[in-house]
Amino acid sequence: MSARGEERTCASCGRRMEPRRGDRGQPEERRYCSAACRKRKVRPVDRELEAAILELLAGRAGGASICPSEAARAVAEGEDAWKELMEPARRAARRLVAAGEVEITQKGRVVDPSTAKGPIRVRRR
Repeated sequence: MSARGEERTCASCGRRMEPRRGDRGQPEERRYCSAACRKRKVRPVDRELEAAILELLAGRAGGASICPSEAARAVAEGEDAWKELMEPARRAARRLVAAGEVEITQKGRVVDPSTAKGPIRVRRR
């Protein structure tokens, strides 16, 4: 939690950022959880994945979920290109969780996107 009591999430990967010792004075200035996320930032393909997730969910019945691979396949160009978009699709889902748009589940239960390991599903809140 930041000094203002709100939870901070990484702008790139959507994971929860724990406070660091040096954050006391100005925690709002820290946008990324790591140097890798700072370097990666949010690319146009990441925004495409977010839009694909929301579009796929809009076409489903209420309470239905999708796999991030469905969004990766929708955005990918080429037969096997979707495999490289799997982790970006998971990051897109985590950013949408932080924005309050969706929730991530495993075995039907909502899980913390920062700590979820293994297969996940994404559904509307």
